[in-house]
Amino acid sequence: MMSLILRAYAKINLTLEVLFKRDDGYHEIASVLQTISMGDTLTFEASDRLEPQSDIPDLRPDDNLVLQAARLLSESTGCIKGARISLIKEIPVAAGLGSGATDAAATLNGLNQLWELNLSTQRLVELAANLGSDVAFFLYGGTALARGRGETVTPLPPAPELWMVLLRPDIEPGPGKTAQLYSQLHAQNFTSGQFTQRLVDHLHEGGGISTSLLFNVFEQVAFTYFPGLSDYRTRFVGAGADSVHLAGAGPTLYTLVPGEAQGKTIVNNLAADELDAYLVHTVGASPSDAAHNKQC
Repeated sequence: MMSLILRAYAKINLTLEVLFKRDDGYHEIASVLQTISMGDTLTFEASDRLEPQSDIPDLRPDDNLVLQAARLLSESTGCIKGARISLIKEIPVAAGLGSGATDAAATLNGLNQLWELNLSTQRLVELAANLGSDVAFFLYGGTALARGRGETVTPLPPAPELWMVLLRPDIEPGPGKTAQLYSQLHAQNFTSGQFTQRLVDHLHEGGGISTSLLFNVFEQVAFTYFPGLSDYRTRFVGAGADSVHLAGAGPTLYTLVPGEAQGKTIVNNLAADELDAYLVHTVGASPSDAAHNKQC
């Protein structure tokens, strides 16, 4: 194989609960995640060395999860092939949408195919745990349950198609945003996983998704942590949003809409208010291509 192109989709946490803080410093979570139609594009081409390219200026190697994923796959398999990896970003960075994690997962998938390694999905999931908590989910996509620190993923029956509007506030999240938000949580914010289990049961019964089934623990602290976020929520409601929710660790906000037409109206209203908004819908899981390991 000489080249291939992959889409790396963003995600929404339909639920996100913190159960407790673990002895290793991480937090035990329960979350239902869903991929959405916003996505980055990665192109993989055969080369004699690793050549990551991005439309993000001044991206440092330590912050480049594409490069980290490529090196991890090479080192773990002993594969000495190279690749030219071109990344075109559409997903906002540090916005609560899984921007870096989905690119890392796409890199594992893409190089697994380009280098003809034939690693199983489970093996890629094991490698993904070294790159970040959300990376494993993006190897499955669609609708899935995440537990542990996010690396233990169980695919779920696909959610019925949902349309939603995303609002990207003009707020600089700052370094270590997610860790900072976790540090704001205390025992009174912890739950038992009941909101996530309720949604899981609902999906298994074939039910639709409504606002009443959504939950994100970070909503209890994010509107204090991010200066001005409450004002963006108010403007979102003023543009026609029925109920506004936080995407992941934020600061992106989203609202469910009955359909595409209603979503376009809200996006247009937000644009008239000079706000950055996107109309998206849910997308299903990527086909799994599990196979036996093969030497490079």
